[in-house]
Amino acid sequence: MNTLKNHFLLLLIAFLTFATQAQVQKTEPPYWYARMKNSSLQIVFYGPNIAENEVSAPTVIPILDVTKTENPNYLFVTIDTKGLLPQEIVFSFSKNKKKQFTQHYLLKERRVNSALRESYSSADVMYLLMPDRFANGNPKNDNDKTVTEKANRTAENGRHGGDIEGIIQHLNYIQELGATTVWCTPLCVDNDPRGSYHGYGQSDVYQIDPRYGTNDDYLRLSNELHKKDMKLVMDYVTNHWGAEHWMIKDLPTYNWIHQFPGYAQTNYRMTTQFDPNASKIDARLCADGWFVKSMPDLNQSHPLVLTYLTQNAIWWIESANLDGFRVDTYSYNDKKSIAKWTKAITDEYPNFNIVGEVWMQDQAQMAYWQKDSKIAAIQNYNSYLPSVMDFTFMDAAAKVFDENEASWNNGLIKLYENFANDFLYPNPNNLLTFVENHDTQRFNEIYKKDIKKYAMAMSILATVRGIPQLYYGSEIGMAGDKSKGDGAIRQDFPGGWQTDTNNAFTQAGRTQEQQLFFDFSSKLFQWRKTNEAVQVGKTTHYLPIDNVYVYFRYTNKKTVIVIVNNNLLSKKIKTDRFHENILDFKNGKEILTGTIFNLENEITVAPQTAMIFELEK
Repeated sequence: MNTLKNHFLLLLIAFLTFATQAQVQKTEPPYWYARMKNSSLQIVFYGPNIAENEVSAPTVIPILDVTKTENPNYLFVTIDTKGLLPQEIVFSFSKNKKKQFTQHYLLKERRVNSALRESYSSADVMYLLMPDRFANGNPKNDNDKTVTEKANRTAENGRHGGDIEGIIQHLNYIQELGATTVWCTPLCVDNDPRGSYHGYGQSDVYQIDPRYGTNDDYLRLSNELHKKDMKLVMDYVTNHWGAEHWMIKDLPTYNWIHQFPGYAQTNYRMTTQFDPNASKIDARLCADGWFVKSMPDLNQSHPLVLTYLTQNAIWWIESANLDGFRVDTYSYNDKKSIAKWTKAITDEYPNFNIVGEVWMQDQAQMAYWQKDSKIAAIQNYNSYLPSVMDFTFMDAAAKVFDENEASWNNGLIKLYENFANDFLYPNPNNLLTFVENHDTQRFNEIYKKDIKKYAMAMSILATVRGIPQLYYGSEIGMAGDKSKGDGAIRQDFPGGWQTDTNNAFTQAGRTQEQQLFFDFSSKLFQWRKTNEAVQVGKTTHYLPIDNVYVYFRYTNKKTVIVIVNNNLLSKKIKTDRFHENILDFKNGKEILTGTIFNLENEITVAPQTAMIFELEK
């Protein structure tokens, strides 16, 4: 009898303990860091009817605010961490003055000099990859019981199994290419029932998707990159979450997301965000409309939402030791709130670079979004965004190499005109330059894998102002027709799966064509790492004549001349026109061939060829 009684008591204690622990089902951020510049910390406690409780902390932990919303499952507790050492904080939750349960919360120590971490810059070359399509380093995590969509490599828009381990295993390849920085499309949990491989419909922004690995794996990727003096950029999404996000399924408050009520799709017309003549409904639909129906639009103007997003971003910087952000759909956010988000991060990390996706076809409109823009200042606006993506350069690059016969508007003059508008940007050297990415037509598809046109484009990308970004696979000639669907421009990297017969990660495994592309790319971008003129130098360019474009990049120590001949015939280039930049230099060494050219003579440039010279006295 006593044995049964004791057994019953043990079960009762276990039940009560479980019930007590179950009061807090989620705590976000899951932990924080001491000695942050902004000492205010908003902690979200989530659990069944948790708002029925009052919350307290030790007297040394000042509680600045407790916010309850119409959803009783949430408590937003703001504390002041100023002067606190790393420690475990015990929060007590009471109802009718009776303690119901406690919750432990950890303040960690920051890394030494964390606030002064360096970021990516124009000295870097960024390599963009889609983790699901790059390499499957750990087939055991292709499926996971906690998420819905299972691996199916035969499905163009399915999960193919690429993961963090696959990236780590091929860092030597990325380094051999000459890239110094890795930008991965989102790695957090995306539990959409299908099409989740791209990661932009996040369902938990504090956890790495188990099909990619773990938070520890992500930190390991960061550490392995840093060992190689390389950098890690996180693709951050402030504009929307996925419909399966746990907060979307149990909204903290009705206006946590934009509602009309319910769903309304954005009109995608970003010009409404600064157009003085725009109607209010058009401007609202652009910023507040949902990107797609499965991605509810976050209300960044709500203080709780903005703080949540800001802290989440900082938490990832600290916990994964990040080197920068790329922010998805930057100009679709509430523009005043996204400026506060950006400033809060760069206030905490003054050297931290953030590039925003501002997909517009006009330089003045893109320049509006860069930090300290004089164009935006007309409307008393400052985004505080250090960098924007140079989509107009991409647009020009997608056309000019098929325009072999120059006219007033066609040919290389389009590139000249793009750079002629650099005066609009507060910092043109901090633009992200590229000829393609995961949302655009593949460059090698546009130009049918023409190595000459690829070489011209990459030579320009490597030598103009800004931060060059490569898209995985182009360096081996990968193509893909976007008109057939996004899966066509996001194909698996050959050799990333154990069953692949073609392994383009190694010289021995590459086809002749792949090796031709890779050899050129690697030589070019490895050289770029050695020359400060193309990294940080000034630019002087000359009007293209007969579809030949000549420009100089230079510092006090280095001078580089680039000659691009986009004709179907060879061209003889007389150098006397460029005296203001050649000065007393006598010779130029062509960086790909090593050939020395006398600058006092004509230079013959082969058809559809770019030549890059380091000038020598």
